Amino acid sequence: VQLQASGGGLVQAGGSLRLSCAASGRTFSTYGMGWFRQAPGKEREFVAAISASGGSTYYADSVKGRFTISRDNAKNTVYLQMNSLKPEDTAVYYCAAGPYRVVPGTIPERYSHWGQGTQVTVSS
Repeated sequence: VQLQASGGGLVQAGGSLRLSCAASGRTFSTYGMGWFRQAPGKEREFVAAISASGGSTYYADSVKGRFTISRDNAKNTVYLQMNSLKPEDTAVYYCAAGPYRVVPGTIPERYSHWGQGTQVTVSS
């Protein structure tokens, strides 16, 4: 599975962005997917994850209620809708695929494939 993230950009605090992650290959629907982010000088942190079917999701406490992860298996794409953005959401956002039908979890080592990252900058 090869992953290509897009949709990042510059937005004011309180604004919204939708990230997309397009996957190649016919096995996308068998992978749980996740979004992580990494701010300068900080470790990569978990943001959200979704099961292979899309029926289960899990969020970091810092984004719960503001971000929504979803997927369209017919389009081989996973999305991250980000609302009420804050300056502390500024980071490079990465999508990742884990070889599990369940939600892969919060640990990066659970994910076998990674996209290249897309920059999200939230100004105050």
